[in-house]
Amino acid sequence: MTAHPYPVSDFVAARRPHRKDAARNYDALLSAAREAFAEHGSAASLEDIARRAGVGIGTLYRNFPTRRHLFETVYADEVDALCRYALEVADLPPWEALTAWLHRFVGYTVTKQAVREALDHEAEIFLTCRESMYLAGGPLFERAQQAGEARTDMSFDDLLRMLAGITSTSFLDDTQRDRILAVALDGVHLRVAR
Repeated sequence: MTAHPYPVSDFVAARRPHRKDAARNYDALLSAAREAFAEHGSAASLEDIARRAGVGIGTLYRNFPTRRHLFETVYADEVDALCRYALEVADLPPWEALTAWLHRFVGYTVTKQAVREALDHEAEIFLTCRESMYLAGGPLFERAQQAGEARTDMSFDDLLRMLAGITSTSFLDDTQRDRILAVALDGVHLRVAR
């Protein structure tokens, strides 16, 4: 049995250093990498990431020996946070829990295009992350379906593919993206007669 509820959580925990000072540097590098990838895509400079984190390039390479290692770790860390969020919202009413998680999912996909593009979609980490996302969000969708608040003629996979399609396009701004997301989710939501 794993120590964490999702397979990606074990991956993240295994890579994170245990010493406090090393963990601080590691976290600073992940945060800086997320920012740099969001701004510059997969071509973000490793030197810039180290500078943003306030560490030397040697510290970056000690934690992430290759660019791919850094991409995988950032990706896994983001998916782990998304999965943990599913646990945080699980006690909300079914539709509210599902939409809270889906909004977080959309925010994750919008900002993570560069990281995902840099990874081979058949790589083990990608498959582990996908499995974890389905384990986290799937039960929220099933609960909304069982409550009569979500369509039953679609699967969780259908729902995520629809949202991935929406987020793969560019928008004028976040307001337009959120409006289109609301229209899409309105097509999934069944209103329960009270």
